Amino acid sequence: MNLSGRLNVTMHGPVGAPPIVFVHGFGCGQVMWRHVAPAFADDHRVVLLDLPGSGDSDLSLYRAERYTSLEAYRDDLVELLDELDLTDVVFVGHSVSAMIGVLVANAAPQRVGRLVLVAPSARYLDDDGYVGGFSERDIDELLGLMERNHLGWQDPLASLVAGAAPADVKRELEDSFCRTRPDIAAQFAAVTFRGDNRADLADVGVPTLVLQSRNDSVAPMAAGAFIRDHTEGSRMTVIDTYGHCPHLSAPAQTISAIQEFLEEH
Repeated sequence: MNLSGRLNVTMHGPVGAPPIVFVHGFGCGQVMWRHVAPAFADDHRVVLLDLPGSGDSDLSLYRAERYTSLEAYRDDLVELLDELDLTDVVFVGHSVSAMIGVLVANAAPQRVGRLVLVAPSARYLDDDGYVGGFSERDIDELLGLMERNHLGWQDPLASLVAGAAPADVKRELEDSFCRTRPDIAAQFAAVTFRGDNRADLADVGVPTLVLQSRNDSVAPMAAGAFIRDHTEGSRMTVIDTYGHCPHLSAPAQTISAIQEFLEEH
């Protein structure tokens, strides 16, 4: 099976139209884009996928010794874009996949033409004047809970991610987390929350939109502003919603912001 099959790639919209690739965040799958992606299918080739170990991807693709950093996910997505022969891609990445998108754009500038970073954070840990939103103790406690209690971490993490968003957002996130294999979830969480991609922002050479939720306890306003301020040619749009998933809690605003950005670039 080729890589697109193993990543459960689905495509919609006119063949040959400008491609737009949607990549989900931690513990989720491509279904999370169902309220947003169809809005672009009239004039784009919409590409959806499940990251290794997530959603309905082929779990045999996931090897713990390989996926110890975001660079492994980057390499898979560069290979996928090569396999599908997509150029001038609009890469829409949510949460950790926003930074995967940054790495993909830096590694394959011939493939990526624009970046849309939805609720991004270049580093979740606070660090000497930098506000990421979490202390080392916060992350240790979260990862420790995931290691100790395979059936007990989903509810508190879903509550954190959803914030004050509607209750159905929290339920969907919790259900999605529960479907993720515990060992994969624990490793991906460690890679996500302990990562530091601040230095990678300086290498971004494509127009970039930072989509920031106004009230996000996972990626606070300061984290989005840092990315905007350290990524040349970027702009930030604030979505008036709660939680870390504006594509679930405020899909119409998310669609509008992306469309406006694409019209400008």
